[in-house]
Amino acid sequence: MAVPEESEAERHGRDLRRIPASRPLARASATRMPAPRRRTGLRRAAALITLAPIAILAFTLTLALVYSVVTPPSTLMLGRWLTLQGAQRDSVPLEAIAPALVQAVLASEDQRFCLHNGVDWRALREVVDDEEGPSRGASTITMQTVKNVFLWPGRSYIRKGLEIPLAVMADAVWGKRRTMEIYLNVAEWGEGIFGAEAAARHWFRKSARDLTRNEAALLAAVLPNPILRSAGKPSRVVRSLAGRIQSRMGQVDGLMGCLKR
Repeated sequence: MAVPEESEAERHGRDLRRIPASRPLARASATRMPAPRRRTGLRRAAALITLAPIAILAFTLTLALVYSVVTPPSTLMLGRWLTLQGAQRDSVPLEAIAPALVQAVLASEDQRFCLHNGVDWRALREVVDDEEGPSRGASTITMQTVKNVFLWPGRSYIRKGLEIPLAVMADAVWGKRRTMEIYLNVAEWGEGIFGAEAAARHWFRKSARDLTRNEAALLAAVLPNPILRSAGKPSRVVRSLAGRIQSRMGQVDGLMGCLKR
């Protein structure tokens, strides 16, 4: 008996049935698709982590260049403004501030101001080597200035670590005279009282250029804690500190050459 010849259409259908389904392959491909996206996301995150310090450094350097000609606010002043609190500050050039106040803060805060590059490495090593180091001070006027202008208040090792490179940068960009000028215009001398001019007018009813040696020493004596200490109504402790500062003021006369024009 003759077998009927298979038609072309039937042969085509039989061949199609032999081809395995491609749906699992498509599903597997879909499952593997997110891998390149994850790798792209990781690369972007790594790039951001790498670029963030560079961007922060560039921004800080730009601010430092601006502040070389424009007197900056302190972060404490910015905090008071953001919380709708008042802040007194009359920015004045260094020549409008009594030399006695410059001598007093040098005698009290940083007698080697003209001899270091923003960081007193010798004093810093002594603090690190001393078992009682944390209770002693190695902070220079330059370090205090960058803390007031760029960093946050309070004590922390992170902030102290940031002060060191910022102080070296500020010393190179601003120089000694401009650093001292900024410091005396951003230092806090009472609740909401910033800068030598505002402090002199608030506590002694006079301009900063007219401060006496005793008044300058009183202002320098309250700098470590200007909220609890008062230059206008000094306690016995403040008067004692001011007396010691005044006795050392003559010793820094020969160490102020970097502040002359």
